[in-house]
Amino acid sequence: MAALHIDNANGILAAMLSNDFTFTKRLLGIFMLVIGIGGFVAILMIDVLDVGREGGIGPAQRIALGAMVVLALVGASLIPLGKRPA
Repeated sequence: MAALHIDNANGILAAMLSNDFTFTKRLLGIFMLVIGIGGFVAILMIDVLDVGREGGIGPAQRIALGAMVVLALVGASLIPLGKRPA
């Protein structure tokens, strides 16, 4: 398999859409970790910024927070596995 050469930002998209591109476990782990942390922060910010409502974090938000933590932990566990295909 030939190595992909990326010249610019458009090349990244072209490389990802090529037939030779595969997600590595490291790349998938990084994506999952970033989405998990970002989702966790976003869920907390929704509760903090919604000042007109009382009641705090409800059951649906707790489930979503738990899902984001699990997603981040699974992503963090994939990162050390390296360049093996996902």
